[in-house]
Amino acid sequence: MTAGGEPPATPPARTPQDIRASVEATREELRYSLVDLQGKINQLSDWRAPLRRNRRAILIGAAATGFLVGGGIVAAVSLLRRR
Repeated sequence: MTAGGEPPATPPARTPQDIRASVEATREELRYSLVDLQGKINQLSDWRAPLRRNRRAILIGAAATGFLVGGGIVAAVSLLRRR
């Protein structure tokens, strides 16, 4: 019952053609959503893209890290030899 005391209105009956059209429209929406989702997943899972965009900075960072690690190893070895 509604606030006015009347029974709730029933939705109009849908024909089989209306139902088929609705199902087809939903399929199209789902198809579009899946393609969009696949594109986003591919974009997010592409770990090489940031490497390509920042190649120079990454190479400089890797060289600096290698230099520091190599220097630390040399320092540790020289300390061990002194003893």
